[in-house]
Amino acid sequence: MSEYKSALIIGMAGGLARITATLLTREFPNMKITGVDSRPIKEPLKNSNIRYLQFRYSRSHFEKLFRDQSFDVVLHLARMSHSDTSNNLSQRLETNITSTNRILDLSLKFGTKKIVVLSTFHVYGALSDNPVFISEESPLKASIKYPELRDVVEMDQLASSWMWKNQNHIETVILRPCNIIGPQIRNTMTQYLSSPYAPVCSDFNPMFQFIHEYDMSRAIVAAIKKLPVGIYNVAPDDVISLKEARKVLQVPNIQLPSFVLEGGVRLLSNAFWSFPRYLIDYIKFASIIDNSAFKAHAQPFEFRYRIKEALELLKLD
Repeated sequence: MSEYKSALIIGMAGGLARITATLLTREFPNMKITGVDSRPIKEPLKNSNIRYLQFRYSRSHFEKLFRDQSFDVVLHLARMSHSDTSNNLSQRLETNITSTNRILDLSLKFGTKKIVVLSTFHVYGALSDNPVFISEESPLKASIKYPELRDVVEMDQLASSWMWKNQNHIETVILRPCNIIGPQIRNTMTQYLSSPYAPVCSDFNPMFQFIHEYDMSRAIVAAIKKLPVGIYNVAPDDVISLKEARKVLQVPNIQLPSFVLEGGVRLLSNAFWSFPRYLIDYIKFASIIDNSAFKAHAQPFEFRYRIKEALELLKLD
């Protein structure tokens, strides 16, 4: 492993990025970290090796940044979430696809040694005919039924194609984690799990994987240090049913038949939060990912938190 001296973290306002930056300062005490985001960065980490920049994700801003500084490592953690109702599809396409393409090309142009791109297991889709364990070679079917997931799938496909095309020039790693949960994470699944108003399907009870935010940040650091070029599912070994997960959180399981839930999704969205249509299938059908490739290359790597422990910590928030 090369001694990495500088890193760029894109999406620095997010909780996962902040935890990752803290871990990087421990693993690489001399590393200079630049964190950027288009959102305001609240409560910056007090570390002389970390600096923050807020700007719009435009080509001119990124070109100036790469021209002014040299980055050994680039962490692209800025995938725009569907949980933010202020973000429409065109905004997500700009951030998730156009900006990703810019970042990858500039990293290659300016001599970055390693890139880690954060994708998601959602790209596989939640389908009734999913295999028991979904491998990295499985087709990405998420956007077939739900066009609102098109940007997520296209971002992953763009990064994957670029990675293999340029694998002899730059090391690129794409991570597809399961549901990330934790006190600093405000994604769709965290909102769903925590809400006493969010129903479950009375006729379905799929198995789920959850990874604690701290373990996910450790996985990102492991990707920098150990993972060769490739795509890796990231998930702990254990699974839990959806209804059991909500019991751990001491949230009532309001059970509705799936056809009633599907018909009332618009009402739920308006009444409580942006309940995305695609989530219905994820609470009906299992989408369990195979973590064997990550475990084989990242070893020795042990997940600190089992699923029930991660859920208990979420409950304490």
